Amino acid sequence: MEDLVDRLEELERRVAALESAHPEDAQLPWAVARLRQEFADAGQRTGGVLLAGALQLPTGERFDWQAQYATDAIVGDVWTIEAANCLAALADPVRLRLLQEIVYGRRTAADLAAIAELGTSAEIYQHLRELAAVGWLQTAGRGRFEVPESRLIPLLATLAAAQR
Repeated sequence: MEDLVDRLEELERRVAALESAHPEDAQLPWAVARLRQEFADAGQRTGGVLLAGALQLPTGERFDWQAQYATDAIVGDVWTIEAANCLAALADPVRLRLLQEIVYGRRTAADLAAIAELGTSAEIYQHLRELAAVGWLQTAGRGRFEVPESRLIPLLATLAAAQR
């Protein structure tokens, strides 16, 4: 009997949600509709942004990650010199290529130095230090570099946003 009551309450909740839904929400992509609802349920009247990804790198590594940010928090907090420096680090084609190579599995400075167009070992180390200083890279031991898990999806989202 208790199971029947629980099921009935769940159905009533779902019907109420459908009845209160805005007709324009039916046209929205599923992630946007759900995100709108989550922000509304949390009292975030200005909405926000969701970054999410589920991917497998050519190295076989799998990453599932997501984070959501309220609009007020983004607009109020990220317009800083740190954000500018973080984005500026991506503005150099050699640094982007280094990140690409690292994501694709070339993870040591020696591996990277073997790619002639990336520059000398000293230049490569300077680029690696700049990327690490703003969090796009971290050392993984034994001279290896990697994009931190918490930065991989944001990096790919940033690059996707730069596409025309």
